[in-house]
Amino acid sequence: MHDQRNDRRTGEPSPGTARPSTGDPTSRPEDLEHALLDPEGGDGAQLRGSVPEDPEAVVLVLHGGTSTSRMPVSWWRLPVLRMVPFAAAVRSATEDRAAVLRLKYRVRGWNDHHADPVMDACWALDRIRRVLPDTPVVLVGHSMGGRVALTLANEPGVVAVAALAPWVEGSLRRPRQGTEVLLMHGADDRITDPRRTAVLARRWTEEGADVRHVRVRDEKHAMLHQARYWHRAVAEFVRGALFGPGDDAD
Repeated sequence: MHDQRNDRRTGEPSPGTARPSTGDPTSRPEDLEHALLDPEGGDGAQLRGSVPEDPEAVVLVLHGGTSTSRMPVSWWRLPVLRMVPFAAAVRSATEDRAAVLRLKYRVRGWNDHHADPVMDACWALDRIRRVLPDTPVVLVGHSMGGRVALTLANEPGVVAVAALAPWVEGSLRRPRQGTEVLLMHGADDRITDPRRTAVLARRWTEEGADVRHVRVRDEKHAMLHQARYWHRAVAEFVRGALFGPGDDAD
């Protein structure tokens, strides 16, 4: 495992620091929530989540999927539901200082060069940037969602990425300096390969990235055997990346 935090340049805000609350009295909470969660323009991709009155940051939660499928995604699919407790844990840990949004993709598959979930996540990030400009974003993704998060780690505004049992495939660019990365993988996962995650963690660390790699013993792809550990570790990572370090998960 590796746990490293980069030094920040004196006099400049930390890339992972949430922006100060604006307290803008002209922005009604219901208007902000509608602007973020409005399904218009998503072509079937949708956002749901909790939006506090004046969020200092945004956490975008990305569910898993499959290699090839044009079948539409429902909110009731198991990969989508598996991310609900992660979103709840992050919301609790950030004490309503961050908007926590779950993205539902248009279709279930990655679909080769189409990379459909990446397109959906880019739509969500564009929405976030338009509604909350200059607000730091953390990406949390499982399985295919982990691949999406790692693919978009260099997107403007992204300050941290948590990839859980990620589908590591192809060439992934090292994140920008200062972007914190959490890679977690169950040692007994047979759906995605924990060895690839370990190789990525080692490569990015050698290239100077701020990576924490956690290998979870006796755990499989669904992250259910030690579910509370996963939820707590991710929530504390997000809180630390946005608002400063806290106690590490046991």
